[in-house]
Amino acid sequence: MLKLLFAGTPDVAVPSLKAFAADPRFEVAAVLTRPDAPTGRGRKLKPSPVKAAALELGIPVIDAKPRDPGFLDTLKSLDVDIAAVIAYGNILPADVLDAVPLGWYNLHFSNLPAWRGAAPVQRAIWAGDATTGADVFKVGVGLDDGPVIATMSVELTGRETSGELLDRLAEEGAPMYVDALARVGEGTAVYTPQPADGFTYAHKITVEDARIDFTKPLEEIDRQIRACTPHPGAWCALHAGGDAGDAEPLTLHILRAQPADPQNPNTPTSLEPGELKTGKRNVWVGTGTTPLELTEVKVQGKKAMRAADWARGARLASGARLA
Repeated sequence: MLKLLFAGTPDVAVPSLKAFAADPRFEVAAVLTRPDAPTGRGRKLKPSPVKAAALELGIPVIDAKPRDPGFLDTLKSLDVDIAAVIAYGNILPADVLDAVPLGWYNLHFSNLPAWRGAAPVQRAIWAGDATTGADVFKVGVGLDDGPVIATMSVELTGRETSGELLDRLAEEGAPMYVDALARVGEGTAVYTPQPADGFTYAHKITVEDARIDFTKPLEEIDRQIRACTPHPGAWCALHAGGDAGDAEPLTLHILRAQPADPQNPNTPTSLEPGELKTGKRNVWVGTGTTPLELTEVKVQGKKAMRAADWARGARLASGARLA
C-alpha cells in the first residue's frame, strides 16, 4: 500500500481525492489545501471543497503554505511515499518536491504540451480546439513540463462550457490518475518526455478578458462565452437607449448563448454589432458577422434569468445595445 499526500483545492480535485481514498492500493495520509477563505456577502470563512471532502472522509488536513517555516518538517513527518497534486494553487519549491521519495504527480486538464498553465480547459474552448483531454505527469520546477505517465483524450462538441468540460475531465480523469500512480509504486510506469516544441500557454483569464467585443465574429464570441462560463463570467455593458440613453450602463453577464437559428423565421437576418432585437421567446444581439441568440443572462446584483423574461421585464427602449 502506498502512503499518499493529496494536494488540491477546488471542486475539480474532489473526484480524484475520493478515488484515491476508496482505492485499497493507497492510504491517504493527509490532504494539503489552501486556507479557509472569506466568501459571500458576510465574508464568512469557508473551507475549500477539497478540505470539506477530506473532513467527511476523516483525513487530516494541512493548510500551511509550502514555503512556510516548518512546512518541510511537517511533510517529512508524514513519511509519505508519493504525492498527488491537482489544482492546488501554490507553487511547490524544489526542496518540497525532493522530500517525497517517489515524487509529486499532477493531473492536468489538457494533452500536453498543449495548454500548459492555469486555464487549459478555458483556452482550449476559446481557441476552438476539436479535442482536449487530461494527462498525468511528474511535477518538476518547470511549468507543467514534466514527463507524462498517462493520458486520455476527448472530443469536444462545440457547445460545452468550461465548467461542464472541467467536470467531465475531473470525473473521467480520476480513475486514470489512481492507476497511473499505482504503476509508479509498482515500478511499471512509463515516463514519456514532452516534446521540446509545439507547446502553448494557457494564461489565466481575467475579468477584463471576459468582456465581449461584439464587433468580433459570431464564432469567436460564442467560444468566449462558453470558455468564460462559469468563471470569470462573460459580460458586457448594457446601454438602455431611449430616454435612459444617458444613464450609467448596467453590467450584463451572458450565461448562455448560441448562434441564432437561421431556420427560425423570426431570426433577424442582420444586426449591427451590439444591436439588440427582442421577440416573444428570443433575444438576439448583432456581432461582426451573424446574430447571436442570448438564452440566459444576469444583470449585476440580480438573479439569473431566461433572456426573453429579462428583456420583457427590462422594457428595452429603441436603441438599446450591448458593448
